[in-house]
Amino acid sequence: MPQGHGGVGGESGLTQPPVIPEFQTSQILLNASLQTGVPVQNVLEFAFQREELFKLADSLRDEYATAEPFPHVVINDFLPPEVLEPILAEFPEPGQTDWQTFDTSREVKLALANTELMGPATRHLLAEFNSGVFVDFLERLTGIEGLIPDPYYAGGGLHQIRTGGYLKVHADFNRHARLNLDRRLNGLLYLNKGWQEDWGGHLQLWNKDMSECVHRVLPVFNRFVVFSTTDDANHGHPDPLTCPADRARRSMALYYYSNGRPSLEASEDHTTLFKHRPGEQWNSKPRQVIKRWVPPAVSDFVARRRSR
Repeated sequence: MPQGHGGVGGESGLTQPPVIPEFQTSQILLNASLQTGVPVQNVLEFAFQREELFKLADSLRDEYATAEPFPHVVINDFLPPEVLEPILAEFPEPGQTDWQTFDTSREVKLALANTELMGPATRHLLAEFNSGVFVDFLERLTGIEGLIPDPYYAGGGLHQIRTGGYLKVHADFNRHARLNLDRRLNGLLYLNKGWQEDWGGHLQLWNKDMSECVHRVLPVFNRFVVFSTTDDANHGHPDPLTCPADRARRSMALYYYSNGRPSLEASEDHTTLFKHRPGEQWNSKPRQVIKRWVPPAVSDFVARRRSR
């Protein structure tokens, strides 16, 4: 697994989520600057540079194509650290906004795709990941032409998993329901300073027949992972996190699509395909069993109260 490359310098509630009023934006900017010591205005002026990214893509293209168990690459120190500092300061705690809660035997995590509930530095970086310059970089790196970013961040955006959480090994959903496009690439940016090996949370990459975990990637700060998504791209972090209660495995998730895909990769439309590891059983906890039998509005209310 390449670990040393340098960089460029569910269920949801039924109620309408709250929107950050416009008048609060300046206060968010000020708070982020005070917490990090980094002028947020400088961060908002950050932009990916095509020439720099193309050099990186050219240096990693062969490695990406030949990686096992499926095409991928891991890039350390991907962004200037000062770009990420305000994003860390803005990153909402579980009880600070209306996170989408997943709590089943297959996944226990929080997700946030509504950019209106994110801070300005986070929204800016997400937009840069969806920019033409960055998409050109991904096409040059992977050889996949005609990539299209997702303006809705369906299934993506911000993710966080608290202690005891997990995401079982799976292959991703293969069609964007709203855009009617084929899912082709995942980009994962990890945001975890001081993350310890024994806390777990490794991104695991499994082979096609689920007989072996080929690679494990620790989700450390400013590490960026790109990989192709097919029905055989089995990945996840299936073991419960053991990090301290005041820490979380945080990441930014970007997904990219195309209109059509190679015939050898084509399959019927499907949602997430969870897959068992050898000898693994998925046993629901009592709260997860109860959740299947109570109205969604009640279970979502309880989940929000628990996250505070």
